[in-house]
Amino acid sequence: MHSSAVFLIEFGAIILGLGLLGRLAGRFRFSPIPLYLLAGLAFGKGGLLPLGASEEFVAIGAEIGVILLLLMLGLEYTATDLVTNLKTQYPAGLVDACLNALPGAAMALLLGWGPVAAVVLAGVTWISSSGVIAKVMGDLGRLGNRETPVILSILVLEDLAMAVYLPIITALLAGVSLAAGSLTLAIALGVAGLVLFLAVRYGRLISRFVSSDDPEKLLLVVLGLTLLVAGIAQQLQVSAAVGAFLVGIALSGEVAEGAHNLLSPLRDLFAAVFFVFFGLHTDPASIPPVLLPALALAVVTAGTKIATGYWAARRAGISAKGRWRAGGTLVARGEFSIVIAGLAVTAGIEPSLGPLATAYVLILVIAGPLAARYTEPVATRLTARIGQRAAAVPQTAAAAGAQADTQADAQASAQAVEQATGQAGAQTGGQADGRADGQGETVSEGVRP
Repeated sequence: MHSSAVFLIEFGAIILGLGLLGRLAGRFRFSPIPLYLLAGLAFGKGGLLPLGASEEFVAIGAEIGVILLLLMLGLEYTATDLVTNLKTQYPAGLVDACLNALPGAAMALLLGWGPVAAVVLAGVTWISSSGVIAKVMGDLGRLGNRETPVILSILVLEDLAMAVYLPIITALLAGVSLAAGSLTLAIALGVAGLVLFLAVRYGRLISRFVSSDDPEKLLLVVLGLTLLVAGIAQQLQVSAAVGAFLVGIALSGEVAEGAHNLLSPLRDLFAAVFFVFFGLHTDPASIPPVLLPALALAVVTAGTKIATGYWAARRAGISAKGRWRAGGTLVARGEFSIVIAGLAVTAGIEPSLGPLATAYVLILVIAGPLAARYTEPVATRLTARIGQRAAAVPQTAAAAGAQADTQADAQASAQAVEQATGQAGAQTGGQADGRADGQGETVSEGVRP
């Protein structure tokens, strides 16, 4: 069979399968990301039916998927929003980084993977899934809740941190020297600062330049500009994803809204291809040996994310129920954890890192929506029970004290009665003896001669 025909059959089967999996996930109201990863595992190396002819195109599509994911994320925020979040919510971002990055780094060091793998795994456990969380909040009807701005602020800070983190990871994985890595980071920070400055000062002019009433022209201009900037960023040793994210930030207003509507189907398509591509490069046989560490890491970092959201919401004056909802919503990991792990897998620094990241994301992308839904009611019930038990202890002590007092009063009363009875008996006996003595003396006097 001709190679082009094989390619069309394979790629068509992939897209059709992803569409069916997406419908299945939508029917049961959970994220399709785990199903996409499982599909990649099934058709990758060591899977049920390995693919061959379409692998190169899938690799290119996966790279475009990462770029579109970051572009769409940048379109969600304006430069002013980002600056405001940096000024007001940076303590929450620092707490988030400390609580959630350190467990990943510690796990990598405990497994003996070295410092570079530790930095990579720290990023995998640190970054929450903006896509999954946004979908979960919409499904649960929480977009208007008081805790939602706190959640979004943490996500924005994580995304901003990616602009610094990804160049560092790229330099470490490339094995460049300290001077070259510092130069790369300086370039990344300079470009990010320049784009933010231009977006704040000249955002309207940039949007006006890109704007078009024709959807076709708008799509071509935005997509072409994004790919161009991403390529230039990659050439400057800055992550292409960061370049796409900054393009999204620079666009605002009606242009951002129109581009978001036009690019959403493309984002969904190529993002699904990206997750399949990651699964294609992970051998299913390599997952069972790292399943236990992945499960332990998932449990620990789910707890640290809940603690992060609770603390940030408490700092913002949110009620107890809202704090638990904020913490549970942040549990999900997804696309960005896979993006970070994908960079390490491509560099080949640690063979077990990809399988562990895959298992870790599979666990939390399934547990994340459940945590968002059930953390608050479960925590409320547990808190109520603990409060009842704590209140029961003083009541029990008071009841025991009252009972002891009652017993003491009863004993005192009994003793008083006994004393009174004894005194009365003694007094009665004395009077009787006196009368008997008097009578005896009278009788004696009467018979005396």
